[in-house]
Amino acid sequence: MDIDGLLARCVFPPPGTAVDCAVSGGPDSLALLLLAVEAGLTVTAWHVDHGLRPGSDVEGARVAAVAASLGAAAVSVTAPVVDGPNLEARAREARLGVLPEGVFTGHTADDQAETVLLNLLRGAGVHGAAGIGDPDRRPLLGLRRSETRALCVDCGLEPLDDPMNTDPRFVRNRIRHEVLPLLAEVSDRDPVLLLARHAERAREAVVLLDALVEDIDPTDARMLAGLSPELARLALRGWLTGLLGGRPPDAAAVDRVLDVAGGLVRATEVAGGLRVERSGGRLRPVPEDGPVDGGR
Repeated sequence: MDIDGLLARCVFPPPGTAVDCAVSGGPDSLALLLLAVEAGLTVTAWHVDHGLRPGSDVEGARVAAVAASLGAAAVSVTAPVVDGPNLEARAREARLGVLPEGVFTGHTADDQAETVLLNLLRGAGVHGAAGIGDPDRRPLLGLRRSETRALCVDCGLEPLDDPMNTDPRFVRNRIRHEVLPLLAEVSDRDPVLLLARHAERAREAVVLLDALVEDIDPTDARMLAGLSPELARLALRGWLTGLLGGRPPDAAAVDRVLDVAGGLVRATEVAGGLRVERSGGRLRPVPEDGPVDGGR
C-alpha cells in the first residue's frame, strides 16, 4: 500500500511534534499509530481498558508491543464501565476522563458519515451536521475504514475486533451495517463521501455562525434575554457543546436550557449526566447528583 499517498490525505503536525494517540488495537487506531510514526512524530500510544469483556486486560500489552516495534511509547490505563443502558456514552465519558487533552483518535470518513446521520437523528442542528467535533484531533478523516484495515494487513498487523462494533443495541452500528448500505443501494452512490463533504460545508457554516455570538457570555441570563431566540440558542449551543466534550446537544436540550435562562424552571438535565441551573442570574453546570426542580 502507498503509505505516502495515505499520509498526503492525513492532517498531521510537523515532524518531531510530540503527540498522544488513542489506540484501542482496532484497525483505525493501529493505522493512526503507524501513520503518525511514519509522519515523523514522537508518538505515545494510549490504551484504555474498560473491562467489558474477558481478556481485555491483555489488549493493552498487545498495543504496547506494537508501539515498541514502531519506536513509539505506550501507556495503558483502566476506566471500568459496567454494561447496561447508555453504554457508548458512558464509555466515551470514561475515556475522556483518563486520556490526555488533545489526544489524537483514529476516526475516518466512515465515522464522520455515521456521526452526521446520528446527529441529524438527535436533532443537533447545523453543528451536528458538521459531524465529529474538533477535526484537528482526527488526522485520518480523509481516509476510509477499508484503507486503515488494508494498511494493517500490508504491515503484518492483526487488528483487534471489538464485538461492540457489531452489537445491534447501538444505533451507530445499525447506521453502519444497515442504513448506509441501504442508502448506497437506493442512491447508487457512496453516501460516506457525500456525508463527509456535507460535514465540511456545515463546519464552514458553523465557523460563521459562531462568530455571531463570540462576544456573548452564554452564562449571563440577562444578556441572553436581550437576544433574539435564534442568537440565544446559538450561544447556548456553543457553550453546551464545550461542556459535552464537543458533542452538540439536541435542539430540545438547548430549548430547556433557554427556559432555565428565562427563569421558567430552576434547572434541567442536558445529556450524559450534565445538568444546568440558574443561580444569581447566571447559568452554571451542576454535579450529576445536584438538585433539580421545576421551581422558578
